[in-house]
Amino acid sequence: MTDQLVIRWRGDKPVKAYYEAGRRDPQRKQRKETRTADGAIIRAGTSIREQARHLDQNHDLAVGALNVLVQNVVGPTGIGIDPVPRTVEGDIHDEFAEQILRLHQDWIMRPEVTWQHDWVAVQRLACRTWFRDGEALAQHVAGNIASLDHGTQVPYSIELIEPDLLPLDHNKPGTPRIVAGIEVNGWNRPIAYHIYKEHPGDMIWGSSAFDTKRVTADRIAHLKLVSRIGQLRGVSVLAPVMLRLDDIKDYEESERIAAKVAASMAAYIKKGNPDHYDVATDADGNPIEGEARNLRFRAGMVFDDLLPGEEIGTIDTKRPSSALEPFRNGQLRAAASGLRVTYSSLSNDYSGSYSSQRQELVEGYGAYGILASEFMSMFVRPTYLRFLETAITAGQLVIPQNIDPLTIGDALYLPPQMPWIDPIKEAKAWEILDENDYASGQEIVRRRGQNPRDVLDQSKRWKEMREKRGLISDEQEQLPIFEDDKDGQEKALQTESILVPN
Repeated sequence: MTDQLVIRWRGDKPVKAYYEAGRRDPQRKQRKETRTADGAIIRAGTSIREQARHLDQNHDLAVGALNVLVQNVVGPTGIGIDPVPRTVEGDIHDEFAEQILRLHQDWIMRPEVTWQHDWVAVQRLACRTWFRDGEALAQHVAGNIASLDHGTQVPYSIELIEPDLLPLDHNKPGTPRIVAGIEVNGWNRPIAYHIYKEHPGDMIWGSSAFDTKRVTADRIAHLKLVSRIGQLRGVSVLAPVMLRLDDIKDYEESERIAAKVAASMAAYIKKGNPDHYDVATDADGNPIEGEARNLRFRAGMVFDDLLPGEEIGTIDTKRPSSALEPFRNGQLRAAASGLRVTYSSLSNDYSGSYSSQRQELVEGYGAYGILASEFMSMFVRPTYLRFLETAITAGQLVIPQNIDPLTIGDALYLPPQMPWIDPIKEAKAWEILDENDYASGQEIVRRRGQNPRDVLDQSKRWKEMREKRGLISDEQEQLPIFEDDKDGQEKALQTESILVPN
């Protein structure tokens, strides 16, 4: 196979065109990857995972990037779930949805086997492991088990599993085939996971140190960052930028040391010509060392004890370097692209106009939305569906007769939404959309990261509390509504009738 392509004929000679990237050139290195995705991961996956964990423990930029990813994919309240089962007529069955929510609210307090994390903490922990290690696993544990107390009405829990327990070096040809600890069928579909019974980092070396247990794929939720077709194991989000982050840290450390040394240097005494040096000698002609001069620096001091021919010189090390910040910012922009975060979030540099900040935020939340969708499809949705299945099997969830069975598991998943940069402009835009029926109130509430049912209940209760305290009056007053104009000046645009307190 050649690196050239015949594209047309001219006379009797073929005219050849080249892909320059495919031509052999001694001045350019052609780095290639010819193995399968899992073949490359089997070779380097453990090393990448260990380096990523080291960065998470010791590198401030890596810690910040992982924090940004988790807070924008999962958020402070986790990915919310709003059940929307429907009747056979197609309407949302509110009573059945409320029944599901009550059971789910009880379950989210103790969703995992150790009782150490609630549902929001489980999401954050799984999400951070997913980004840092490239993958994370969870085992569905359902039903009554003698050795396990679920601690919830629905007998269902999840067991979080680090990727170390799924061995990369466990491979077996044949049918069924095992690739990096995952047993697959002829279509490369996972049918089982071979998981260590103990964490390899805690194992006591012995004949049974690396015993595995076979867990069927329907009991495992496998989060993984993949970029190639057929890839079974994930790779850390830090992998493409590890070298760059190390270089940034080394460069900053060198500059800090240089600046520290420069701050410790004060001045030196310039002696002038060699003739000014009078070296005393002993009887044998050997030089006699004189007493060292000790000059103490202090504010406003004047050197009045210099010897003839001496002068004071200062040391200018040019530290800290003025090139440090531009170079570092350029490297952070490149790293942010590989880490799937915005530059402003990675560098904590929020300078810029409203338009530029909004454009960056919109593009950033496009990437966060993709990651949140993957997290929901691989972890949140399977967990919720298994919860429903267990609740129905255990008799905790009673299915109404008029429910459409195909919609029992239907739900809206609510990831963190893009924050408002200018609340007045954003709220006005949504108000216009709502008034013209281009958006519903429910959609607006969900885009604010809240549950419409909760908002309505809270609003109703708030109005009732105000009425009980006599804070609402029938009296109305015409008050101007102010809005910022383009020059930042406040001007009255219109007046409308609003309720005012007594």
